[in-house]
Amino acid sequence: MKLGVITDGISRNLEHALKVMNEFGLEYAELQFVWDKEVGDLSSAEVRRVQELVNMYNVKVSCISRGIFGKLLLSDLEIDSPVYLKQISALRRCIDMARTLNCPLVRVMSFRKEMILFGSHGAEIWNVSRGAWNKLVNLMKVPVRIAEEAGITLVVETGNNGMINSAHLARKLIDELDTNYLKVLWDPCNCLYCNEPAYPDGYELLKAGYLGHIHLKDALIDIPQATIRCTALGDGDMAPYLEPLAKALKRDGYQGVVSLESIYRPDGGSFEDGFRTSVNVMKQLFC
Repeated sequence: MKLGVITDGISRNLEHALKVMNEFGLEYAELQFVWDKEVGDLSSAEVRRVQELVNMYNVKVSCISRGIFGKLLLSDLEIDSPVYLKQISALRRCIDMARTLNCPLVRVMSFRKEMILFGSHGAEIWNVSRGAWNKLVNLMKVPVRIAEEAGITLVVETGNNGMINSAHLARKLIDELDTNYLKVLWDPCNCLYCNEPAYPDGYELLKAGYLGHIHLKDALIDIPQATIRCTALGDGDMAPYLEPLAKALKRDGYQGVVSLESIYRPDGGSFEDGFRTSVNVMKQLFC
């Protein structure tokens, strides 16, 4: 299995993060925030420095993970909206960075969540955010076309606050766009917040050609109280799914990267401390 980490989950000091990756034998660096900038905002000289460092520490870049589209409300957007076009420009910069670093994937998010997208027997009048799904599909056509022209693959994350917050919806979006240039960045822990079990439910939906990249983390989730508490890997609600998921990925020959999303911070500790509590669990299960 190809194992990696989102580097700023260790440190935004990229060289330090890469040293720690080497310490644990992780080969795949996912880049999100580097130094004091989000990916896509680095200068040409800074991108060259990133390239020097990943070569020096003998790691590969798995994904360029900017939060493109992540905070935008669909109701505020049209295809020519300045704020949407600004995000498209950021996407193009991320694609350029990915190509420089020989990275196959660029992440996009799926705008801000509208809670109820589909319904019937009266719900379509009173409960459904009418038109939201169709607008999502339409707004995603432009980034997909850009990816096709660049010969790079986009991955849309299953995010807590995004329109795509489940494996079911991620698969539906890809089917409707009918493209090979959009895959799923599956965060099964996020999907627990919309009550979609990671295994077998989520995995079975994605295993047949939809899965492009995986984020791995754990948390205790309380939906009625709108609360998430991050935990070390194996100490939260993902615990019963980790071993069967690892076995299924190995059995089915998953070719992508499993990337530890180190957002757990123990009491009195740092995110690097949280990383160190989880990394060996990931290696034991997914190697």
